[in-house]
Amino acid sequence: MNKFLQFSSDLTIHTNLKPLIHISPASGYRARSEFGFKNGAYTKIDDGKKVYMNTSNIPHSSIQKVMNELLILINTNKKVKKKLFQVNFRTSGTKVLASLIYHKQLDEEWKNEALIIQNSLSNVSIIGRSKKTKVLIGNENLEITYKINESSFKILQNDLVFFQPNIYLYPLMMTFITGHIKNPKDLLELYCGCGSFTLTLASRFNKIFATENNRHSIKLLKESIELNSMTNIEIARLSDNETASALANEQPFRRLENIELESYDFSHILVDPPRAGLSDKAINLSKQFKNMIYISCNPETFIRDLEKLNRKIKSIAVFDQFANTRHLEVIAILE
Repeated sequence: MNKFLQFSSDLTIHTNLKPLIHISPASGYRARSEFGFKNGAYTKIDDGKKVYMNTSNIPHSSIQKVMNELLILINTNKKVKKKLFQVNFRTSGTKVLASLIYHKQLDEEWKNEALIIQNSLSNVSIIGRSKKTKVLIGNENLEITYKINESSFKILQNDLVFFQPNIYLYPLMMTFITGHIKNPKDLLELYCGCGSFTLTLASRFNKIFATENNRHSIKLLKESIELNSMTNIEIARLSDNETASALANEQPFRRLENIELESYDFSHILVDPPRAGLSDKAINLSKQFKNMIYISCNPETFIRDLEKLNRKIKSIAVFDQFANTRHLEVIAILE
């Protein structure tokens, strides 16, 4: 049974609704890709076996264009090649961020040689990383402009934060969510990351209070909010359990000193948890909200959490984020 039929089957114990299915292109869809590096080639594990390559058809075309050019330059530069073990790529669609990761400390000579390589490539920024060390050759942030329905915004990302990987499906995900928001007031968002959903939804809600436990994501989201001159978003570095404690007035948090939680009139909660799904405390918190948007990267924990949430599914869609794999992204509108 394919993954779409399997999920539809698992869902029948909760609803008669059939999920909308959004298919990804089979190639050129990934806005971020990670590769090992060994024997002068990129590597990937495929069916348990290490595969050597100089390019791949899975990443976006802007990454594909850079991969072979960068590989040739690395292999002809002993300083840059030595003890390199991983190469990660991200793209805005036009500009590419290439992170070179090493089993050695990076010195000034490495930086000079990496700069030569960067100057030989078009629209590429290089970052060098080793244990507790980061060396910037170009700009570490990518700026991406999106227009979802009538809302236009810019979002920043870099190699330290999670961002939706499928460059084609992300706008469809946002269109699905915004099309199902009814009677919005204020939004509580858990696991907000660097603002993949926060920034889009700012135009749909009066105010947003968004929380995230990753300090790099919070820092970048703050910069994106300032970049877009948005004034109705407040953010805090809190885990899901800490957010629940704060809203229940169970304990004070210094990180909330300038945020008046009592001023919010929440109509919706949005959650985008990791593969492990929602904590029990987050589930109990969500039950206080009439409307819930649940974004899941793991259908199994989503089905598990539905049992505990005891909510009605108003609409549901699946997104084939990783074509030709067993993974699915689920978005459910719950009440």
